[in-house]
Amino acid sequence: MVEPDPGAQAPLPELPPAAPPPTLSQLVESLLFVAGEPVSVAQLARALDAPADAVEAALKDLAAQCQARGVRVQRHGETAQLVSAPEAARAVGRFLGVQATGRLSSAALEVLAIIAYRQPLTRAEIDAIRGVDSSGTLRALLARDLVHEVGRRETLGRPILYGTTPAFLQQFGLTSLADLPPLELLAVAALTTVAGPQEGQDGADARQ
Repeated sequence: MVEPDPGAQAPLPELPPAAPPPTLSQLVESLLFVAGEPVSVAQLARALDAPADAVEAALKDLAAQCQARGVRVQRHGETAQLVSAPEAARAVGRFLGVQATGRLSSAALEVLAIIAYRQPLTRAEIDAIRGVDSSGTLRALLARDLVHEVGRRETLGRPILYGTTPAFLQQFGLTSLADLPPLELLAVAALTTVAGPQEGQDGADARQ
């Protein structure tokens, strides 16, 4: 019987196989995860040294993958952000200890729906559609970060143009403006259902 040589080195353990390089979709997901806020396609392309159209394709691939997961890729124009799935809102709220805050009034929902479907548009254009002054309601929506200034119309006085924000998408469980229900489905009623009971309207914008 051959005795083992005490001076011989033990064989080295086999190394695990090298992990395959990450896909562009995985890299995009990592950047969106650490960003924690909306990131533009151009920013992602610069960080990844990849063409913008390739990043756009990776975002679409990631969004499709996330449909079966607890997060979603939320798009707002040229920006993207990772957010929790809308159907998990109640569980997330309980975990974070979030309490229900004041509800949107019917006037606020009406103005919000007009902006969502017709953006960008000015306050005067909103007033013309509603037939009533919307300045108070618009200020409330700005304070809630549901709408914001997106530019100015190149007409006399250069009035401010308003559009919806990423917070609007989060509030109503949308991944992009393309997810808005068709107008013929009575958008305001749909938004009211999502937002829950209404708060009292302020006198400046109350409607008969």
